[in-house]
Amino acid sequence: MGQLGDLVLKTLYVHGVLQGADLGRLTRLPFNIIDESLRTLRDQKLIEVASGDLVGRISYRFGLTEVGRNRARDAFENCRYVGPAPVPVERYVEHCRLQHVTGTPCNPASLRTAFKDFVIRPSMLDDLGPAVCSGKSIFVYGPPGNGKTVVAKGLGQFLNMYGGEIYVPYAIQAENSIITVFDPGIHQTTDDADLSQRGMATSSNEQSSYLVHDGPVDLRWRRIKRPVVITGGELTLDMLELQYSQTANYYAAPLHIKANGGVFLIDDFGRQIVRPKDLLNRWIVPLEERVDYLTLITGRKFMLPFEQLIIFSTNLDPKDLVDDAFLRRIKHKIRIDPPTRELYAVIFQLVSRQRDIPYDESIVDSLFRKYYDQGRTPRSSDPRDLLDLAQSICRFHEQPLVLTEELIDECARRFFGEI
Repeated sequence: MGQLGDLVLKTLYVHGVLQGADLGRLTRLPFNIIDESLRTLRDQKLIEVASGDLVGRISYRFGLTEVGRNRARDAFENCRYVGPAPVPVERYVEHCRLQHVTGTPCNPASLRTAFKDFVIRPSMLDDLGPAVCSGKSIFVYGPPGNGKTVVAKGLGQFLNMYGGEIYVPYAIQAENSIITVFDPGIHQTTDDADLSQRGMATSSNEQSSYLVHDGPVDLRWRRIKRPVVITGGELTLDMLELQYSQTANYYAAPLHIKANGGVFLIDDFGRQIVRPKDLLNRWIVPLEERVDYLTLITGRKFMLPFEQLIIFSTNLDPKDLVDDAFLRRIKHKIRIDPPTRELYAVIFQLVSRQRDIPYDESIVDSLFRKYYDQGRTPRSSDPRDLLDLAQSICRFHEQPLVLTEELIDECARRFFGEI
């Protein structure tokens, strides 16, 4: 109750005089819970009722007294977090266990459906299927530009189609510290329409109508699609720890915690600033135990689940990056090779259709005759890059885009040019 009282005081300090319904909306708590705190704060002469009407206390307008403003400043010194009330870490752990990726029903037909928007070799699904069923880590390697990132996105789409949506809290509380978890840049919400219908984004009367009655949904949580978090060469060890703000006095969850329930891809593995060996050592416990131990600035540690499909992707030789001890912990190793001529043509046709460009098979024949059959290795990403160049060239010359052998030769000269 003391922590809730501090949150109410800080909310009033930031927003000024508020109705009881607005306090419930901002803290994402039913008014009957907020009201108990408001009564206590009023008895302590920290808040006062500025106005009210016959609807009830939910329509009263509450403001800080001078003593309350001083108390709010003291609360800000301890923690500047203002927003939805945090969820106990124990409840978050419980929900992560319920929303795990392991056990998601997976068979060849469902996996093909999830990857219908992507072009990959058919045998790739046979390699990915057992990895999805086990929920274990995956090591993807091979030449660059051949779809390693596509694998991560496809698996994310599979989990969203067959694993259902999940819930993530705005913030959690562990060891009296607040840690924000919900990240709009990562988590794609699916409950916006529901919140609008419940009055969370409409008039204050509709907000009041919901908040008077404690419904079955805890609004401190957001319903989201299973996240797909992709990080590359910018990854450092610090990014895998709690991000503490010295000025705000609260934390932000690290990337892999925000990826719980979804897919976490470490792309370009081996090209990070941190040494591969140090990065791998950081993952030993999470990969083995499916939990991670995070440290607060006080030195105290606490446990959070590590419930996600983690993918290590590299175009370097795996033998130069990892030892046998680490490879043992990664149960599934999948090599992605350059596309065959037939698969390349399918990719070129798909990319052309996505850009509303008429497909001409002779263009692919020309590319192989002049470049790929002369020793250049084809990449799955080449059709996308070549057509992007073609669009740019035609836009510059203010002419309609019509694929010709001359235009593709110009694109290939620019793209394949030796430096």
